[in-house]
Amino acid sequence: MDFVSIRIITGDVARLVAFYERATGARAAWATENFAELRTAGGATLAIAGTRTVPLFAPGSARPADNHSVITEFLVDDVDRVYENLTGFVTDFVNEPTTMPWGNRSLLFRDPDGNLVNFFTPVNRPSAGASAGASAG
Repeated sequence: MDFVSIRIITGDVARLVAFYERATGARAAWATENFAELRTAGGATLAIAGTRTVPLFAPGSARPADNHSVITEFLVDDVDRVYENLTGFVTDFVNEPTTMPWGNRSLLFRDPDGNLVNFFTPVNRPSAGASAGASAG
C-alpha cells in the first residue's frame, strides 16, 4: 500500500488552491474546475476538491471548513524565514515558530477554510530511519 495524498474538500477551490500555491511555492495541476493537486518535491500530494465532488464518493460524507482533527504538515528548510514570508498573507497564526520538545521548530496556522497547517524544520536533522516519527510537528 502507498499513501498518495490528502484531499481537502472546500466550498471555494480556486481560493484554497491560490492560498496553498502562495504558502508552499508549489504550482497546482488542475484536472477540472473542481479538483487540483499540488505536488511537493518530496512526492506528497495535496489534493483540493470542491463540494460537488463529494457525492461521487458518498453524499454528505465530507463537509468543507469542518476539520477539527487533522493537521497538514510540510517540512521546510527554515521555518523562521517561511514565517517572515507568510506574515501579512496568513491571517490566522495559531503560534509563531516554536521549538517543540521533540526537536522540531514548528509554525502552526490556519488556511482560509480553518484547516490547521504545520510548517516545521527539525532543529537536529534526524537520520532517514528516524524521520518518520520526527514529523510530529
